[in-house]
Amino acid sequence: MLDLVIRGGTVVTPSGSGEFDVGIQGEKIVMVAARGAISEEAGASIDASGKYVFPGGIEPHTHIASRVSEAWAGRPDVMTQSPEAASRAAAHGGVTTFIDFAGGMEGTEDGDQSENSIMTRLDARRSVFAGHSYTDFAFHFTLAGEVPPHTIGEIGEAIESGVASFKIFTTFGSKVPFGHLWGIFEEVGKNGGIMAVHAEDDDMVKYMEAKLVREGRDQGYNLHLAHNNISEDIAFRKITRLSEHTETGIYFVHTTAKEGAYAIADARAKQLPVYGETLHNYLHFTHDHYREPEGTSIHTYPAIKHASDRDGLQEALVNGTLSTTATDEYTTYKDVKLSGNTIETVCGGHNGIETRMPVVYTKFVSSGRISLERFVDITSTNAAKILGMYPQKGAIAAGSDADIAIFDPGMNKTITLDDLHADSDYSIWEGFECQGYPVTTILRGNVIVDNGVLKGSSTDGQWLSRKVAPSVLAGPVC
Repeated sequence: MLDLVIRGGTVVTPSGSGEFDVGIQGEKIVMVAARGAISEEAGASIDASGKYVFPGGIEPHTHIASRVSEAWAGRPDVMTQSPEAASRAAAHGGVTTFIDFAGGMEGTEDGDQSENSIMTRLDARRSVFAGHSYTDFAFHFTLAGEVPPHTIGEIGEAIESGVASFKIFTTFGSKVPFGHLWGIFEEVGKNGGIMAVHAEDDDMVKYMEAKLVREGRDQGYNLHLAHNNISEDIAFRKITRLSEHTETGIYFVHTTAKEGAYAIADARAKQLPVYGETLHNYLHFTHDHYREPEGTSIHTYPAIKHASDRDGLQEALVNGTLSTTATDEYTTYKDVKLSGNTIETVCGGHNGIETRMPVVYTKFVSSGRISLERFVDITSTNAAKILGMYPQKGAIAAGSDADIAIFDPGMNKTITLDDLHADSDYSIWEGFECQGYPVTTILRGNVIVDNGVLKGSSTDGQWLSRKVAPSVLAGPVC
């Protein structure tokens, strides 16, 4: 006897979309069959007629329960929202898995230069989330500053223990010098991990920041001049060259500029294992919005840029240059978000984890620019493949986790703050008109949101051990 059957929907599977029924036993999908072909009795049934049945969304880039810089917040001891709040919002947005950060980044358990091992620091970070998440979760491990040799030497053990991805910055206080990057890349590459990279040219960013301050043009609406296109272009190309030299896979987080997309395309044309992510606010807004009242509320670092960049990022998602969409989730209240008003003090991030899937669907599927299959790729499957969770996650197939988002394409909904479930008092998406919306979310066979009503528990989520497939690291697979 099956535990649950989803009947009557249009199901997106790894081999395409069709009219299928989905049978679930325990935490796993056990069958995907033609409509009406599952005759076995089931403990429960969901009628998905007129709806799409997608793999649960995967959010590959969040900053949850992280300390906000005092320069941004205007006061000490401010944290982004809790795992309970963020995962609750995720569940309502059709997201069943998110990847946050552990290790050497401000706001994590013990700062940048901890003497503790990678695994000790991972365990400390994991304890913050265990028993406090409605959805499954994992962590990129951040390496910051002049990473000591003993830490680089622990990378292989960490990868063997399920830490598949390592985050580095090429700018800000967490910047890793390129010599150290060489050593890190070599160790990650030879042990089968992947690098998640925030790539900007630090010299150019610092030069432009000083220039804008000197000229009295350091207002927040000029963030795109400090965190600029040429900086992204140069940094992406330096990283891909190091990737090629060390035979290391790269996942560029939050691509902001058309030049970044071009650099990724050039690397992929050489069959390098280089993948790119962009954010849904980068796909909608331009730097002109910074000048509106409370305009920097839309900001996520590096910076939202020109209309040509927005359009270029959209095209890069359509043509396959970029592989994933994310949020860089960083939820605060409005007084924190708007505390700083200069290029060095504007707070990054917003509460986007709940809105990503309907916004991306509206902008790309409803407009006819991409297929349902491509939508699933850029919101779930590709992140699962690149970051070491596939086919456990990101697929509606026998043997995969029963992580499912049921999506109503006929639900036209204007987003309001009252509709959202984050711990925040503003949304940059208020007033956005969605043409389709997630209605039911299933995590490992358990219905955690049922027609918009939260049914799950904050103890449902589990930490995921990840392993990147060798094919992903051999060349671009998605």
